[in-house]
Amino acid sequence: MDTSDRPGARPSLRTRLSRRDLLGFATKGAASVVVSQALLACDSLTAAQEAGEATAPASGTSCVQTAALTEGPYFVDGRLNRSDIRSDPDTGAVSAGVLLKIRFNVMRVSGSACTPLTGAYLDVWHCDAVGTYSDVGGARGRRFLRGYQITDANGAAEFTTVYPGWYSGRAVHVHFKLRLFAGATRTYEFTSQFFFDESLTDTVHAQSPYGTRGRRNTLNTTDGIYNSLSAAERSTLTLRATREGEAYTGLINLGVRVG
Repeated sequence: MDTSDRPGARPSLRTRLSRRDLLGFATKGAASVVVSQALLACDSLTAAQEAGEATAPASGTSCVQTAALTEGPYFVDGRLNRSDIRSDPDTGAVSAGVLLKIRFNVMRVSGSACTPLTGAYLDVWHCDAVGTYSDVGGARGRRFLRGYQITDANGAAEFTTVYPGWYSGRAVHVHFKLRLFAGATRTYEFTSQFFFDESLTDTVHAQSPYGTRGRRNTLNTTDGIYNSLSAAERSTLTLRATREGEAYTGLINLGVRVG
């Protein structure tokens, strides 16, 4: 399906994750998976922040830009403003799979400093547990596992979804797109995708409904988009979850240059 993807721009990346942010997203329920990854490193995440005294980078902190990657052929601009993207809004049918909650902290990079980027449209889309994208091909007219949120005063946006399945030719991944608008005019766009730790995917995909398909035929190490990145970029764009009870917790820090 997504084999026509091509790599985009690839700025350098660094990673750091707040302990309090990790713990703050633990969910209730044995089937929960809350996954995240720092795509942006802010140098101001000091020892005090890591100890839990702050949850978001402050204005003026030092940070670096996130790597852009290809949109791929399956983006649909459906303008579905919703945080929980699991269901088809027309039928109410909810996609089966292990619960996945994602939080993005979006930062505007200017020079070496970053500040929260507010009012940005952040779209997320990915395939379901059996490797199908909605609103394309045989699933045209259905709109599961798609939606956008607008970043708040802290640059944050949250999504509830399910852990993606796999399809031939691509490693397990999630797409995201950030846009700014002035009225109806788009003034900025950034697109990328993130991957998953293979051991975590093995654990999740051993469960129903994933296990019925067998093991995926493309891993990160054999995925062309993943391998278009440098070693540092691959590390940053591969999600590594922290398990808290029955959940996997974390967040995504995203840094972009606007203008």
